[in-house]
Amino acid sequence: MERSEFVELLSPEGLRLLDSLPPYRSATDVVRVVADLRKQGHSPGLVATVLTQNRLRAKAAAKFGDFARRMLFTEAGLEQATRLRVAALHAGRFQQAGLTRVADLGCGIGGDAMAFAALDIDVKAVDADEVTAAIASYNLAPFPRASVENGTAETTELGDVDAAYLDPARRTSGHSDTRRLTDPDDYSPSLDFAFGLAERLPIGIKLGPGIDRELIPADAEAQWVSIDGQLVELGLWFGALARDGIRRSALVLDADGAAEMSADADSADAETGTLGEYLYEPNGAVIRARLIGDLARSLDARMLSDGIAWLTADAPVSTPFATGFRVLEQLPFAEKELARSLKARGIGTLEIKKRGVDVDPATLRKRLGLKGPKSATVVLTRVAGRHSALLVERLG
Repeated sequence: MERSEFVELLSPEGLRLLDSLPPYRSATDVVRVVADLRKQGHSPGLVATVLTQNRLRAKAAAKFGDFARRMLFTEAGLEQATRLRVAALHAGRFQQAGLTRVADLGCGIGGDAMAFAALDIDVKAVDADEVTAAIASYNLAPFPRASVENGTAETTELGDVDAAYLDPARRTSGHSDTRRLTDPDDYSPSLDFAFGLAERLPIGIKLGPGIDRELIPADAEAQWVSIDGQLVELGLWFGALARDGIRRSALVLDADGAAEMSADADSADAETGTLGEYLYEPNGAVIRARLIGDLARSLDARMLSDGIAWLTADAPVSTPFATGFRVLEQLPFAEKELARSLKARGIGTLEIKKRGVDVDPATLRKRLGLKGPKSATVVLTRVAGRHSALLVERLG
């Protein structure tokens, strides 16, 4: 979004027009709405801007719920924003640590800052991008304990806060069509700056969940967060924000609530063993936290093969930390024989899960050429070091 577009959006006419639009449903509806708004005499630029906001509000409902209907967004800002449920947990850490004045450095559209302010924490939200900072100001306007500054993390005065939260920009600058940065040295602010700040203040840092674990400082609590099966972030916590005795944790959030596994270090893998009647796929947060061994022992399970994040057991166990399957049959791994076996069972719709084998599921599914009324799930992996195809069904 350009500065001129944002100024027009924030005009009384722009905001009234945005709030008058029906909820976004499809691109087909947009064509009709554009025609109606143009007939009413609104400028093409304003029409395009409010319709973009209307679409982003609909998309943002997954992260912000009903709050999305009164917020403003950029494409990049929404993509990088913390889900409100996770932001509330971030803010809760600061509240529980007795920290009441927080600098949110790299606040984006203000999702985390909203959560801080909702818990009566004074929050100074800072963003280097002028338009993004203005959007954060709009989104934080209902919260008297929040203020917004357009500036960089490195130059922000921190003498009036007792803690900081950082969400380094991990994409190229801009408001749309941004590119993910693969080198942590290119983050803004840099990890060196963030880790240096941790020597002065209690801080939290939000990072991508796939970041190189070798970069994690030894004195940080590292918590990987999964929500509704999707691995969404790695949180690093320092000082009073890090819990005693915890250096690795996996937090799993879903419709049933929250569950957490934690330890003071990576857990040792469980022993490998023979294929049992049940198969368990650990949640991505458990895998990244390297707590698979602890999970295996809690399930009375064993590793399916060295270095493979699949567990097997002889009895079903319900756990929020893994998806369970019943093993129905071991099929041939070779492609032609696998195709014959699946076709003989009338399987036309196939879910392929793979780990530890060099297979592209989409390409394989196309080559198998399956047709039939039944659906099935096949796990392609290694069992005791050998490539295997397992026909499975999900546990209820």
